[in-house]
Amino acid sequence: MLDQPHFGRRLRRLRLERGLSQAHVVGEGMSTGYLSRLESGERRPTERAVAYLAERLGVDVSVLTRPTDGSLTEVLAGALSAPSSTDSADALARALEDDEREDPAARWQALWLLSRINRRNGDHERELGQLLEIIELSDLLDSPELRARAYMQYARCLRALGKMQKAEPAAVQALAIARDGSLSVADTMAALMVLISIETEIGSMEAAGRHVEELERELLPAAAPSQAAEALWTAAMVSNRQGDHTAAQAKLDKALDLLDGKDDLTLWTRLRAAAAAAALQMAPARVDAAEHWLGEAESVIELIGTPLQVQELHALQAHLAFHKGELDDARARCTALLSDKGLRLSYRDRVRLTVLKGQLTILDGRIDDGIAILQEVGQQAADSKNLDLAAHIWHSLATTLTGVRASETADTTRDDCDAGC
Repeated sequence: MLDQPHFGRRLRRLRLERGLSQAHVVGEGMSTGYLSRLESGERRPTERAVAYLAERLGVDVSVLTRPTDGSLTEVLAGALSAPSSTDSADALARALEDDEREDPAARWQALWLLSRINRRNGDHERELGQLLEIIELSDLLDSPELRARAYMQYARCLRALGKMQKAEPAAVQALAIARDGSLSVADTMAALMVLISIETEIGSMEAAGRHVEELERELLPAAAPSQAAEALWTAAMVSNRQGDHTAAQAKLDKALDLLDGKDDLTLWTRLRAAAAAAALQMAPARVDAAEHWLGEAESVIELIGTPLQVQELHALQAHLAFHKGELDDARARCTALLSDKGLRLSYRDRVRLTVLKGQLTILDGRIDDGIAILQEVGQQAADSKNLDLAAHIWHSLATTLTGVRASETADTTRDDCDAGC
């Protein structure tokens, strides 16, 4: 049974979204008067009318006939009180589609919850679309807190997608709103940390360094332990890129000591995975430390981690195996991830995994193929202004080729010695 007035509201919304007049929709098979009564909820549609309207609107019949879960406010309340927000994602998405947009604040909250679910699942493209509407609603509501958080998360999402040219101005906007509105330490720190991460990845190390000083001097002393740990981790990443691995390690150690797993198990786990990644990027790589931290993270992720977190763990395990010289293991993990059609990794993690594939290809003796892989992703990273990532790619190519040539030279010298003997 098709409920009214919900059916009529859905019908009208679909028509208006397509920019169609009632006359255009009805064509020759229906009167505009009948359509008006359907949209107003005065008439209940027949199955034949539903099929005809679905065809005219270019949608499946189910789009018009699916049951209504309730008002957006009701569905939102259910989602917020549910044991797991992910379980409510479908109902929330349907409620947003049927929403009449009469309560911008409720719509903002529903979109924010849904975007957070998509972020945790690694579906950043879908998250991006939701964040664009969240920004519009934040401007409409004229709330500095909501505007700062919307732009901050928008910048973070763009960064995850590798769209750095758009990510930087979004992060700058978030920080400006937080400062102009004299927002809380938490909001200001969140915006500043996203900006620092983006500046580091686009190669603006001088700006990143200045902002780290501001973060540590003005905001860190007043931060809660969980956010202080994130701030120290952000500062450590900058020190690592600047080549000051001693300072980076000290900040990482301090960040890890700030949190107990009982306080925030998700952040506790994420920081250990991040510390392992940072340790592998140091020169020389701190393989033992990375293995220890990754082992701690693995014990939690394998039990309660999301699919995205599991993939991030496996990617780090592939990098760790490579640094340990366990090339067969690294190759198997790398191949399995890159061939997974449900790969959810961020742009940066995907590229780093592809770099590993290129390095392994070179070490397998297919040097030209490996060089081609690394050159392609290196150019893509440079073109998208992921300059720190591009530098990592070219450095990986150079060091891998140097290692291969050194090995070849050693083999030639050994052969010459054997022949001379």
